[in-house]
Amino acid sequence: MTTLTEGKHPGGFLVWEAFRDYTRETTTVAAGSLEPGTVLGRITASGKYAAHDPAAVDGTETAVAVLWGKADASAGDAPAVALVRGPAIVNRHDLVFAGTPSEAEIAAAHTALLAAGILVR
Repeated sequence: MTTLTEGKHPGGFLVWEAFRDYTRETTTVAAGSLEPGTVLGRITASGKYAAHDPAAVDGTETAVAVLWGKADASAGDAPAVALVRGPAIVNRHDLVFAGTPSEAEIAAAHTALLAAGILVR
């Protein structure tokens, strides 16, 4: 018998948002193959998004958004939808972080998302 594994669904991390046309935007992801719920940072020089990286110095060290659906930018820039502002509430257990950030780095990312109006519960 074949075993099936269900992946993450677009927007599966979202608990509540005020108005989808206000909280979400079409963005450009600059690098990587990312899953829904990936915490994003914004590259200062280009304004494009990439996976949040606390060790970076290009702007992605600050969490600013959450990727709505899957985005594959491994071969170049890719359009994607992201939750970029609140009011919104997201499930902390459904967020995806690149690499293995420490608890302090995850807490800092949650605080940064709150500054954008995205409450992590």
